[in-house]
Amino acid sequence: MSEGVKINRGLKGVYFERSGVSDIDGAAGELSYRGYSIHDLATKSTFEEVSYLLIHGELPTADQLAAFDRDLRAARDLPGGVFDVIRATADGHPMDVLRTAVSALAALDPRAKATSREAFLENGTRLIAQLPVLVAAHHAIRSGRDPVAPDPSLGHAANWLWMLKGEKPSDHATRLADVDLILHAEHGANASSFAARVTVGTEADLHGAVVTALSTLAGPAHGGAAEDVMKMVHEIGHPENAAAYVKAKRAAREAVTGFGHRVYRAEDPRARHMRDGVEALGREMGQPEWFEILQAVVEAMKPYSRHGLNVNVDFYSGVVYQLHGIPMDLYVPIFAIGRAPGWVIQCVEQLDRNILIRPLTLYEGPEPRAYVPLQDR
Repeated sequence: MSEGVKINRGLKGVYFERSGVSDIDGAAGELSYRGYSIHDLATKSTFEEVSYLLIHGELPTADQLAAFDRDLRAARDLPGGVFDVIRATADGHPMDVLRTAVSALAALDPRAKATSREAFLENGTRLIAQLPVLVAAHHAIRSGRDPVAPDPSLGHAANWLWMLKGEKPSDHATRLADVDLILHAEHGANASSFAARVTVGTEADLHGAVVTALSTLAGPAHGGAAEDVMKMVHEIGHPENAAAYVKAKRAAREAVTGFGHRVYRAEDPRARHMRDGVEALGREMGQPEWFEILQAVVEAMKPYSRHGLNVNVDFYSGVVYQLHGIPMDLYVPIFAIGRAPGWVIQCVEQLDRNILIRPLTLYEGPEPRAYVPLQDR
């Protein structure tokens, strides 16, 4: 039975579906959303505009963007019962609380159970707006404070920082947060997006699929890179220690966090857009040493770039969060905030041509054998 069967562990190199959302060229180090280069989107667009592009397939007109932005801002108000759930689970890890809160939204909002394409789009827009509110509310509650109310005058990234920190961010800090969200918004059949598609394949609703995606993202092999980079930076301590750190890691055949990617052999095209912003934000906040340590690690890793060990997007993201004083256990929830529109459109695509995703496993257990009664074992 096993003759001629090829096993692609982890589904590596397997195409399971067609998609019109993101195009990734790992060899060349290129990424586009709906045909638009990530470089143009990161330098010229906003998270709201990119979310619209991903979900609706085209860049919005001014009127379309204004209407979409109004929908996002209106969706920031949450049912009161969600805050009760957050308070009941306040001591949990932020990803556990976020996943539980999204489940609570599904139970408290009757619209969440609808499974039409229109419902997926409407519920998706609400979830994009609601994830940062949930994360910020939990952080406030676990810190002994009342949640900061959303500010309807602020855009998505600025309002997120306002709710989290209780102070209005600078224009530069807002823009860098916006770029960070854009860069994380979509990335093909990554683990969490694929898991969400599997859930939609069973004809489940969007909230259920996002809960699945959140559960998958919580695994450190998928969502933990930014946190691991900051742990590395703290361990190195000073730029002059970076070379010895890298040498010791390589000698022990251990990975240097923030280098290499399952898809990219060249440098992750998203990384460059965080690099300059992190350097500028570090100067603005009087903490340039974090960026200096990162660059010292990059220099020490140059000999290994020919092996595909290049910087990935999460190498710089963690320092942005560090500069804002954001606890490390919030790094993965921030990833989720950025990835929300990608999850939504992956689920919509799955719904459009839905099929139950049911791969096979090749049996390699015992040959057929007779059952032995309990008394004879």
